[in-house]
Amino acid sequence: MTALRSVAAATMLLTLPCWAGEGRGDEAGSQDRSPGYGQAFWDHWGDGQAELAGYDLTTVRYGEPRQGTAVAIFVTEPFSEAARVKADEAGPGTFQVLKLNLAQDFQTGIYDYHLMTSAFVAVEPAAGLPAGTPVKVSFSAQEWCGHVYQQALFGREAAEVNLHSYFEGEADAESRLAGGPGLTEDALLVWARGLAWPEVAPGETATAPILTSLERSRLRHRPAAWEEAELARAAETREVTVPAGTFEVEEARATIRGATGERTWTFQVEKAPPHRIVAWETSEGERAELLGADRLAYWKLNAPGGERYLERLGLRPGSQASP
Repeated sequence: MTALRSVAAATMLLTLPCWAGEGRGDEAGSQDRSPGYGQAFWDHWGDGQAELAGYDLTTVRYGEPRQGTAVAIFVTEPFSEAARVKADEAGPGTFQVLKLNLAQDFQTGIYDYHLMTSAFVAVEPAAGLPAGTPVKVSFSAQEWCGHVYQQALFGREAAEVNLHSYFEGEADAESRLAGGPGLTEDALLVWARGLAWPEVAPGETATAPILTSLERSRLRHRPAAWEEAELARAAETREVTVPAGTFEVEEARATIRGATGERTWTFQVEKAPPHRIVAWETSEGERAELLGADRLAYWKLNAPGGERYLERLGLRPGSQASP
């Protein structure tokens, strides 16, 4: 029995926190769609732990559906404005971010893939960017043919992109993509929870510039680009059943159009706090369903025996954390 299953019924009775409205100053005009990160946000996300969620994953690679797992890790941490990495401690020259680490593992015939995406969303104005926008995203892939790494650092007028790849045609490259501030496709799991710009209320839609997912860019060997996202949130809720249980959810949708084609992300978001992603799917065939979740200081659980905590996420130990 996962911790999520044991508390699901209780959390359904909680009320929605005012994360989207707290902390917003009077100077913010009606056109400001940045989330507020007030006391309700910090009461939950400032507890010194991370949220970990395990998912049963189906993704598409080489034109075929592949079964695997995903783990989404959400945590707040201090971020160095100069170095653009996690700071050792909060202080001058740092600001707070909400970090998403998304690890995906799946098999492709004889060999497997290990993907990691990290998205850092500022929860206060910093680096010349408004609260709620990404300041950095990075992606790496490891499989039997080799490994790649790419990152994008965001500024007010452009994203600076750096790439290292084992492919001769890509190798080592740097580029500057004019545009922004905006969203990144790699942070859509953060946006769907109401924790990233732009805020979209139930029944509303909005459009925003969005940077192509670095995962999509690398696996398709196409350059990332600024595109346009149409973002919507359903006015009504409904019940969805996944391996972790039955949840009342609201649907959030992002339709992206631009240089890398048109595709849609659809998220089923837990209505009750903390608004976890219960399931997601894309128009290109990817699907994920929640197996279990918990809040843990996981970086302290690396001693022998720490593997037992995987059960709380609906996973088991192994070369791939399989359900």
